[in-house]
Amino acid sequence: MTQPKQQSSTESSNIKAISIIGIVFFMLGFMTWLNSTLIPFLKLTCQLKNDVQAFFVTFAFYLGYFFLAIPSSILIKKTGYKKGLALAWLVIAVGSFIFIPASHARSFPLFLTGLFIQSTGMSLLQTAVNPYISIIGPIESAAKRISIMGICNKVAAIISPVILGAILLHNASALETSINLTTDPVVKEGLLAELASRIVTPYIVLTTVLVLLAVFMWFAPLPEIDTDKEDAPAPGALRKTAKTSVFQYPHLLLGVLCIFLYVGVEVMAGDAIGTYGKTMGLPLDKTKYFGSFTMACMLLGYIIGIITIPKILSQQAGLKISAILGIIFSFGAFVSHGYTAIAFIALFGLANALMWPAIFPLAISGLGKFTKTGSALLIMGIVGGGLFPLLYSYLKDTVHVANNVSFFVCALPCYIYILFYSISGYKAGKAGNQPSVGQGGFEITATEEALPG
Repeated sequence: MTQPKQQSSTESSNIKAISIIGIVFFMLGFMTWLNSTLIPFLKLTCQLKNDVQAFFVTFAFYLGYFFLAIPSSILIKKTGYKKGLALAWLVIAVGSFIFIPASHARSFPLFLTGLFIQSTGMSLLQTAVNPYISIIGPIESAAKRISIMGICNKVAAIISPVILGAILLHNASALETSINLTTDPVVKEGLLAELASRIVTPYIVLTTVLVLLAVFMWFAPLPEIDTDKEDAPAPGALRKTAKTSVFQYPHLLLGVLCIFLYVGVEVMAGDAIGTYGKTMGLPLDKTKYFGSFTMACMLLGYIIGIITIPKILSQQAGLKISAILGIIFSFGAFVSHGYTAIAFIALFGLANALMWPAIFPLAISGLGKFTKTGSALLIMGIVGGGLFPLLYSYLKDTVHVANNVSFFVCALPCYIYILFYSISGYKAGKAGNQPSVGQGGFEITATEEALPG
């Protein structure tokens, strides 16, 4: 009689934890996809010469993931997941606050500094929250839970460019024309100062919300998960793999590269879609909302994931289908023009939606006590989001490769590799029959009795 009560209590605790983590993913999406608005705004406000300079916004924002992921995993081992989440929001708040003096000085380096500090907090946040939502339930349904989190994330991602775009880029085309045509330096400086001041109020509000969120997380009823003790044998047919280093898991290392390429093409589709449209001559008043189209397609993809995984599709099958769709949409964008091309790039969101929910649990499965470190390595791969938009703009503006060719060259190889990982990469290094992975990260011999129901 005691066991059902304990199980009911655990399930209730998990539901409460998932709801709280949903708030984290909502704000994570809101913060991440503000960049699609900041790129054209800062290009105009700071009078940047080309898109290569403008895309240093994404580079600075994602750079912290590379440098801070491993230190973040070490910090989380000391603080635990819950306190790590609270500290992460405080760091992000500091980065957001820096936007206020940066706007007064109209200093692009200071804006980039704020973005980098934000990314250090984001790195800590991602290192804590992704393994947490993966491990809090059965690993075979982790993609479904992450898809639910993805809906929270992408609803915020749709909203944030619309809200910030309406504030920062209101009447943007006319203002851009006025600034470009003004020859009087005093008048021009006044117009730029007025434009820069638009960012102050939103970021005061945002900083306040982030501080309150940090306090909420500190006291939130989130259960701790001790992954460092997950390798202890349990009764039954469990067999523990004798590993001494996280680098002895090939499926993880291939997964890090997969995350690197996936995030690179995802950020291109979300943040560079407006630049792609503007390069084709579409007005800024239209292109400032294009990022929301990509996010809407991702939202649709997450809903599909919740319905289909794991009952209809396995995580790896969902990843395989997503990669094939990415290849098809890459060719579609390459051969089309105008709003048709924009539609294909927006559809990248549909192709990308199930990738993170599938890649992350596939890559950390079976890591046991190395889960936090493995998660940190995967988080380091997020730096791809800062490099691929830069590569696209460099090919387009500096090498003078055609706009559609530049995008195609960056996107297609990513989807081809992701397809490889979905077929065989995720199994690399797993001896014998493909093992099934239990919640604790142990390998279970893939007999008929051991396979998930």
